[in-house]
Amino acid sequence: MKEEIKQRLQMNKIWQRGLYMLFFIFIYGVSKFLVIGVMLFQFLTIILTGNVNEQILRFGQNLSTYLYQITLFLTYNSEQRPFPFS
Repeated sequence: MKEEIKQRLQMNKIWQRGLYMLFFIFIYGVSKFLVIGVMLFQFLTIILTGNVNEQILRFGQNLSTYLYQITLFLTYNSEQRPFPFS
């Protein structure tokens, strides 16, 4: 059992994924602030114009898809690395 753990600790693949995970945790945190910004901007746009901003709507959709891809990778539900490493 101990030998198996030692072997896994020496595998570059595991450490490489760990570094990718740290990077994507940071990106996820930054992206959450972007979501808040999109939400507030869209809310103000609706108050001021009565309509949603279509470009921001598409950006919000893409951002939520990206956050979903990051979450899948971080929770080991996907081996495919999100942008910019996909």
